[in-house]
Amino acid sequence: MAERVKGIVFLGSSLADLRTFPALARREAGHQLDQVQTGIDPDDWKPMSSIGQGVREIRIRSMDGAFRVIYVAKFESAIYVLHCFQKKTQTTSKADMDLARRRYQQLIQDSKS
Repeated sequence: MAERVKGIVFLGSSLADLRTFPALARREAGHQLDQVQTGIDPDDWKPMSSIGQGVREIRIRSMDGAFRVIYVAKFESAIYVLHCFQKKTQTTSKADMDLARRRYQQLIQDSKS
């Protein structure tokens, strides 16, 4: 029996933000999200427990810079992309972390109602 593929839900401006990535980084993000949809871990990721339980960050490096896709896949219903952005410094900015955290908390609230 074929593996059930989970759908992807982009929260807030995350899809529009992903579409601003350069072509190669955008294609790589799509490939990594495809893997997540079929239950395979992305090639380069790290847990983002400071944002919420089960939240992960896909790390993409290209000639154009470093890009990140923050998502949560622990829900049965779908994979939720919380935030997509280009990383400009060694540490993830507080604004990027806060935005992902707000979207995660809203998702938790919505899932309870």
